[in-house]
Amino acid sequence: MSRIGKLPVAIPAGVTSTLTESGLTVKGPKGELSMVFVPEVSVTQEEDGFKVTPRDMTKRARSMWGLQRALVANLVQGVTTGYEKNLELVGVGYRASMQGNSVKLALGLSHDVVYEPPAGVTISSTKPTEIKIEGADKQRVGQVAAEIRRFRPPEPYKGKGIKYAGEYIRRKEGKKK
Repeated sequence: MSRIGKLPVAIPAGVTSTLTESGLTVKGPKGELSMVFVPEVSVTQEEDGFKVTPRDMTKRARSMWGLQRALVANLVQGVTTGYEKNLELVGVGYRASMQGNSVKLALGLSHDVVYEPPAGVTISSTKPTEIKIEGADKQRVGQVAAEIRRFRPPEPYKGKGIKYAGEYIRRKEGKKK
């Protein structure tokens, strides 16, 4: 039995939702998000929120039960508070600056990298060594952070590169004489 799937997803004030047989659309102060359900689960709207239940007790239905509930909860949280990821640039000369709504990264390459975020995601850089990525869609925010990190992932010897805020970089010992 899914422990996550049993919990209802609360609908906060200021959020409107449209539930169909195959999907859900949620509208809130941060935007509008929608998803399509897998056929193995059914979603109903009750007075305490959305309730996700499996249609039968097959292995796939039980696996999708908790997943679909978590995705519905991510939609509701995304349109109310939104999601954010913070990146840190570690290294001499590694800087980020804003060019309109895109970010310009100086990462020790022969050229500066300019990254244009997709729709629904905003990037800001308050300090030259920090990047903040915000948006309503959790998956899209994480994907943008991963794409920016991929330009210069942190290396294990000096720790230089782009890392997530709070990420621990396992360090290696250098060569000895």
